[in-house]
Amino acid sequence: MSNKQSKANLESLKMQSANEVGVNLGNGYNGDITARQAGSIGGMMVKKMIESYEQGARK
Repeated sequence: MSNKQSKANLESLKMQSANEVGVNLGNGYNGDITARQAGSIGGMMVKKMIESYEQGARK
C-alpha cells in the first residue's frame, strides 16, 4: 500500500470516528475542537484499528 493510500485511509477512519462520537470535523484546520473531543476521536480510531487487526488475525 502506498503512503498516499495509507494517509487517505487514516483520514477516512478519522472522519468516520468523528461522526460516531458526534464531533463535526471539516477538511483542513480543526483547531477549534476541545482536547476531550480530539481524544474521543483518537480513542475510537485505536479501537477500530484493534478490531480490524483482530479480525485479520482470526482468518
